[in-house]
Amino acid sequence: MTTILDWPGYRVYRHEIDEAGRTLKLWVRRKRGNRVLICSGCGGRAHKIEEVRQREVRDLPWRKYQAIVHVEYYRIRCPKCGLKVEQVAQLPSKAPFSRDFEDAVGLACESAAARQVARQFGLAASTVRAIDLRYLERWTKSRKKPVLRQMGVDEIFLGKTQKFLTVVSNLETGEPLWFGADRKEETLDEFFRTQLSGMQRSRISAACVDMWEPFTKSILKWVADCRIVFDKFHVMQHANKAVDEVRRAEFFRKGGPMRGLVKGKRWLLLSRWVNLDGKKRQLLNDLFRLNRRMMKAYLLKESLDRLWTYSYERAANRYLNQWIDQLRWQRLEPFKKLAVMLLRHLEGILNYCRVKVPFGVVEAVNGNIKSLLRRGRGYKNLRYLLLKAQRMAVLKTEFVVFRKAA
Repeated sequence: MTTILDWPGYRVYRHEIDEAGRTLKLWVRRKRGNRVLICSGCGGRAHKIEEVRQREVRDLPWRKYQAIVHVEYYRIRCPKCGLKVEQVAQLPSKAPFSRDFEDAVGLACESAAARQVARQFGLAASTVRAIDLRYLERWTKSRKKPVLRQMGVDEIFLGKTQKFLTVVSNLETGEPLWFGADRKEETLDEFFRTQLSGMQRSRISAACVDMWEPFTKSILKWVADCRIVFDKFHVMQHANKAVDEVRRAEFFRKGGPMRGLVKGKRWLLLSRWVNLDGKKRQLLNDLFRLNRRMMKAYLLKESLDRLWTYSYERAANRYLNQWIDQLRWQRLEPFKKLAVMLLRHLEGILNYCRVKVPFGVVEAVNGNIKSLLRRGRGYKNLRYLLLKAQRMAVLKTEFVVFRKAA
């Protein structure tokens, strides 16, 4: 039974089996050669034993029998901390569960919701979340943190009550680094002040952000030499809004039976041409034959995507100026506003020619976080949500789905 239990440094000296209740009780104590006493306060060695105690914890089941282990442990006299309890590797916390049991629960929570794991192990859902949090804390404490060279900053809308959540991620590893409530300049200032040292901030060479001005101000204030690259997906989102405004204007401008042709084409106009099948392309071609403004708006949106294929800054600037010149006689007011916005953020757009940051990683991280929020039906503890998202990104459990986007 000592071999099956597999607790290093401990042996089973007594056991009881309850066949009716399907339980197995084991009493364990230190082996004779295991004399090293570690203080739970400072982690140093101690030699004086003050008291012998016993503790009951739940361990991994033995087939259909639930295992209950009674552990014998010591209260010791530490030279630094005084009277303390010894550190036992299989007792990670004050909860009545062994480390192997908590690792099994945490491993199950990686692929299932807490309520489902709670039904599997016969525990309360709140207990499973607490075990999972301790499991993730031990994991993040033992692993080596990667160096931050390219960071991504974005926000997620959580709802009317919690509103926005600021997400800072590492673009090279594809994992989130920090969560902050709201999306103000002070929110990102807290990340630079509390999470990074001066040496770590000096290593940041590029930051991928949307065109939200508070984020840009905070980054330039803390990392002056960092190149800010505006996210392509957010720029194309503004282009899609311009196409949608043209569609609504044409819907109200055209009267009678012509409205029926424009109606219901919103998602077709917002889709990329390469992603449409033959039937949907034919529907768009029918619309373009009868409405030239819609065709011009769609072609302008599609051609803007080519801006991020250039590797030279002058070539990209020349292409953008040519794209803006096409708007001169088109009478498309939403695209004129879009052109003004692009010129106002020109440096951040052209910085992509100097630093090729992976745009899709930020959206992939946000997608992983949203999937966690849906599966967990929300998280009150942001630290727990961050650890779950980091574990998901490191193990690539759902991040593989978004690899093509990156």
